[in-house]
Amino acid sequence: MSQSKEELALELKKHIVEYLNLLEIKPEDIKNDEELFGPDLGLDSIDSVEMIVLLDREYGIKINNPADGRKILVNVDTIVDYIIEHRKA
Repeated sequence: MSQSKEELALELKKHIVEYLNLLEIKPEDIKNDEELFGPDLGLDSIDSVEMIVLLDREYGIKINNPADGRKILVNVDTIVDYIIEHRKA
């Protein structure tokens, strides 16, 4: 039942592409250590709100503090680590 970190990362990338309508990007094109909000993918503050909604809907994780969000939403690895640590069973 438990997903591997790699499986969770791929699932998360699929959700990111879907939720943010990144039509020109395939999930497997997103590197786990690639900065989401920077020159690499170039997501913006609107996208960060969508990411917070995604984490809540898909993983039952609420991020209420923007400072926490900035630490969590760095890249796929940081988000996956946070999901593993905080996901509701």
